[in-house]
Amino acid sequence: MPWLSLKLAANQEEAEGLADALMDAGALSVSIEDRDAGTEAELPQFGEPGLDDPKAWERNWVVALLDADVDLAALFTRLNLASDHEHQVERVEEQDWVRLTQSQFEPIPISKRLWIVPSWHDAPDPEAITLELDPGLAFGTGSHPTTRLCLQWLEASLRGAESVLDYGCGSGILAIAAVKLGAGVVVGVDVDAQAVTASRDNAERNRVLADFHLPDAAPAGQFDVLVANILTNPLKALMPLLAARVKPGGRIALSGILAAQADDVMAIYGQAFSMRLWREAEGWVCLEGVKLATHLP
Repeated sequence: MPWLSLKLAANQEEAEGLADALMDAGALSVSIEDRDAGTEAELPQFGEPGLDDPKAWERNWVVALLDADVDLAALFTRLNLASDHEHQVERVEEQDWVRLTQSQFEPIPISKRLWIVPSWHDAPDPEAITLELDPGLAFGTGSHPTTRLCLQWLEASLRGAESVLDYGCGSGILAIAAVKLGAGVVVGVDVDAQAVTASRDNAERNRVLADFHLPDAAPAGQFDVLVANILTNPLKALMPLLAARVKPGGRIALSGILAAQADDVMAIYGQAFSMRLWREAEGWVCLEGVKLATHLP
């Protein structure tokens, strides 16, 4: 049985009410998405320490899954929308959704010796370091360039036994990789409780010891290495907090940053670190820095 996917443009004030109205009108499911996702205007989905409480996106898509025979004109009337209200309609065919989803997630080579492998695949190289990770609700499956950049940085930079803080851990992939690459004490922090749970589950699946916490429950102290794959605006706001968690002479790696935003981020973090561009991939960058001994704390 086919369905229709209807995307309706909505501003910050309209989105939630429109989503509720679509459910009342018989939609099978409704979600709200950032219309600026993947651009410089993209906003973080969750609040961060040091930022205001999270708000709805300013520009949204309200996405509804509908029966294929729905009368769109009647639906627009019921929703009090003009016929020319910005929208997109796509036919969704019946699928074996589990098999389709699995087919979209093949093993991902990060380097010659580091792979991300979903649980339904065999490891392509038995001699390589394998991160077993399935797609889920938490961000970070390794398919995004920023995740790959951070993994490559960890592989190139860890020397062994360092303490590592993964700030904005998402799925826990960077923390798990740090353990497998020889780090010592590894801690992950995320503002989303669901991400903390996913990270703990993924660490157990990968048979590694790493601690994951919400920010207020995270252990105090400074780390040899801090990696943060978030977004530019939260990274800028979090600079004092992140700098305080790195030992003098310790290293930081930042990603989730578009190439055009690199200089701005480096200027802010340059107050506490000796910063440089480490690598760029598909328009995204990974920045690295060394904590200045003169910066306190």
